[in-house]
Amino acid sequence: MRAGRVTGTHTEGGDAGRSPRVDVAELVRVRTHHPEAIAEAAARRARRPLLDENGRLMIVAADHPARGALGVGDRKLAMANRADLLERLCLALSRPGVDGVLATADILDDLLLLGALDHKVVMGSMNRGGLQGASFELDDRFTGHRPEDIQRLGFDAGKLLLRIDYDDPGSLTTLESTARAVDEMAARRLPVFVEPFISRRDSAGKLGNDLSAEAVTKSIAIASGLGGSSAYTWLKVPVTDDPDDMARVMETSTLPAVLLGGDIGDSPEGQVAAYEKWRGALQLPTVRGLVVGRSLLYPADGDVAAAVDTAVGLL
Repeated sequence: MRAGRVTGTHTEGGDAGRSPRVDVAELVRVRTHHPEAIAEAAARRARRPLLDENGRLMIVAADHPARGALGVGDRKLAMANRADLLERLCLALSRPGVDGVLATADILDDLLLLGALDHKVVMGSMNRGGLQGASFELDDRFTGHRPEDIQRLGFDAGKLLLRIDYDDPGSLTTLESTARAVDEMAARRLPVFVEPFISRRDSAGKLGNDLSAEAVTKSIAIASGLGGSSAYTWLKVPVTDDPDDMARVMETSTLPAVLLGGDIGDSPEGQVAAYEKWRGALQLPTVRGLVVGRSLLYPADGDVAAAVDTAVGLL
């Protein structure tokens, strides 16, 4: 075993869909005695271009836990078991056609130690301060990867969340911080994926995202204009409530875009419906791929490999 590296846990592509086993005790041992092993693993990681020859991206997302968003459907703490999450991620990353992962530092550090990120696109999650259900949820501070962290670790891109509530002054703080993050990423020639929403609170104070065609159009227009350069900006957008509206919505910007998955619930019917919505939107000229997390890592039938393979097939 190479000093400070956890081995024997990552399954290679072409396996039979079995989840690899993660040795938590060994991860903790390395973190305790050799914390420098994380930087060393990042330095030796074999890299690849953001896009391969087909010009498409299939990214698995796992940055939800850092915002306290651990639920999948009715399972409120589905993502709380870290070993289970890492095993699902390693399996997803081993499937043919999966380009990479989006996650926070704690998860990416584990995946580096597990050797699961070679020849993968690695995207650091930048703002996780808007905790799910908090009164300050829309004052979404940049508490994750900084642009300098992404550059230092040799990662390939960053992602940030931009939720705008016209009635919440905290949105302005997030908007300004987002613009500066776009500037800092562009200065380093690093792609940044901006995930915009028009958001509103209901009568009970619960925050929700407006997925109407008008709201998604406005969010795309606002996100596209942030910062002093859009050269390295990508969009990460939801499919509208009515998928037939997506062609008109995506005419709002010439920035390349990927579709996000979101929580589609626990039912097989919901999974099938989501695939069909993605299939149609992926035909649009600005849409270059998918960034999907919970619906692939925690599918209704429990078959992570099959869910991932189906999503890859849509590309």
